[in-house]
Amino acid sequence: MTTEATLTPTSASPTARQVWTRTRGIALALVIILAGAVAIAVVRSDARHGELDPRSADPGGSRAIAELLADRGVDTRVVTTLDEAATAAGPDTTLLVAAPDLLTPGQQTRLHRAFADSHGRTVLVASGSASIERLAPGVTADPATSLDSTLSPDCALPAARRAGTADTGGVRYTTTHLGADACYPSERLATLLRLPDEKGNGDTIALGAPDILLNDRLDEQGNASLALQLLGSRPHLVWYLPSLSDTSATDTDDERGFFDLLPSGWLWGTLQLFVAAVLAALWRARRLGPLVPERLPVAIRASETAEGRARLYRKTDARDRAADALRSTTRTRLAPLVGVPVTQAHTPEALLPALSAHLHGGGRDQHALLFGPPPSDDAALIALADRLDALEREVRRP
Repeated sequence: MTTEATLTPTSASPTARQVWTRTRGIALALVIILAGAVAIAVVRSDARHGELDPRSADPGGSRAIAELLADRGVDTRVVTTLDEAATAAGPDTTLLVAAPDLLTPGQQTRLHRAFADSHGRTVLVASGSASIERLAPGVTADPATSLDSTLSPDCALPAARRAGTADTGGVRYTTTHLGADACYPSERLATLLRLPDEKGNGDTIALGAPDILLNDRLDEQGNASLALQLLGSRPHLVWYLPSLSDTSATDTDDERGFFDLLPSGWLWGTLQLFVAAVLAALWRARRLGPLVPERLPVAIRASETAEGRARLYRKTDARDRAADALRSTTRTRLAPLVGVPVTQAHTPEALLPALSAHLHGGGRDQHALLFGPPPSDDAALIALADRLDALEREVRRP
């Protein structure tokens, strides 16, 4: 009987209805979020393109500058693979690399070899420390970006002087090239750098920010003038948008580890979070302090405590715990009456024989009453309480 009671499911376990009641709010929120995501995906599933894409008319696209260049006889062609970009490089072509930092080191090296001998123009947009040293040897990107977005040219480059102020503030560069044009300085570091070829008429331009190419920024400051002069010096413009589908990024010699994919500064950021967590833990531990016993300001009747516990049991349908409490208390009170030590009151082998000898008629089915399984419903729990009370009265009867 003891084994059967152990295997019987506890009534404190939540039912399916209770689980649904507790989780329906979360389920409803997830459904709403999923429906919203599907709706947004449907709305945006048209012919839109990504940021800095000359086919995109979105605020972050670059269709406006492509249309202006077309009016001036410059044709724009979009490529998404390294092979296409390397093949298209030539003396009559401007090669724009939209996101140089997305290229792997091997891709950056191949691309530099391709346009270094083409004697054309190469424009690197927001090339950071992950790419600028391979695509433009002798140039270094400063870790701190420009605080100002609108800057003055302050250089002798004709295109910059004609354009005037422009939104070039972004990555800042330094170079060891003596013939370089360092324009739009921010705290003495250039945000636009032009490096002429040592042989031929080609050059490489490092542009610190893509703002002058975006649709919603083209009509501000001298952005349009500067963009047209940088991209319209040759009849052909090849707009290279690095793509994840480019198979050249999967070269075995060019694989990057997990830590290579993390952004710069992640180590210091993680360390700062760890220090903040330790300080917060120490602060909370000092506030809580040790446990201190304290006397209640008022006396609480035992009946109120019993009623409060009973309500908690009833609220959670914990009939098994209520039955255990009733049986344990009854056994504790009966043990001294039948001559059994209180320490053995909960041992059937010690309590039941003494109880049977004390009762008139020997007592029947006392094991199921004092050590049986939990009641199946509230009516059975009430009946159990009545039987335990009757048993105690019978034992106390002289």
